Amino acid sequence: MPNIQYLIVDDEHIAHDIIKGYCDLLPNMELKKHCYNALEAMEYLNQHSVDLIFLDLNMPKLKGFEFLRTVPHPPKVIVTTAYQEYALEGYELNIVDYLLKPFSFERFLKAINKAIGIPVKHTHQPTVIRNETTQSIFLRSQQKYVQVFLDKIYYIEASGNYTKIITKEDTIVIREKLSDIIAILPSKDFLQVHKSFAVAIKHIHSIEGNRIYMGEQFVPIGKLYKANVNGLLG
Repeated sequence: MPNIQYLIVDDEHIAHDIIKGYCDLLPNMELKKHCYNALEAMEYLNQHSVDLIFLDLNMPKLKGFEFLRTVPHPPKVIVTTAYQEYALEGYELNIVDYLLKPFSFERFLKAINKAIGIPVKHTHQPTVIRNETTQSIFLRSQQKYVQVFLDKIYYIEASGNYTKIITKEDTIVIREKLSDIIAILPSKDFLQVHKSFAVAIKHIHSIEGNRIYMGEQFVPIGKLYKANVNGLLG
């Protein structure tokens, strides 16, 4: 199957990260451009063609449907918006589907299949999405995505089938393996020190015996990970 080329047209960065994260779970989806307003999309479409647009409605400069009316031969369009009152107008413009934010991966997949019938690679909804631009991760917790900046993370703790991400202000619990989270974090900034703990190197205050102190909190050092800590100390 040829690649499905798509644009994301939305003024919110988190929306771009969520949509791209979902698309990355599917085969043959090729992002051509991140457009943060409709004018960027218009300029791109004047010189290129795509198969699909994910279109937000409430954007500055030019609203989503106003933009859509200016495109002579628009590709397939999936609307992604927080406003349900424009749904009827959307279908009058022959959109494929109308997704209300926040939408689940299952609902997103239904819209994709409606548009082009792409088989799913796997149906695990992404729990962690890395954002290279802002040096942050989006953590899916309690049916929403929370943005956590990497330099705010103190340590990460495995807790049964869940993992806790501890920052100075908050503790976020997600259903994910500790090893999977460590794998997407920069190794120069985070160090696994125990089978159930990884720490942010920059927030280590002191190391005493088999404990690493981070502010008023501490995490244990496991025997199998002592070498990691010794390597840090040189």
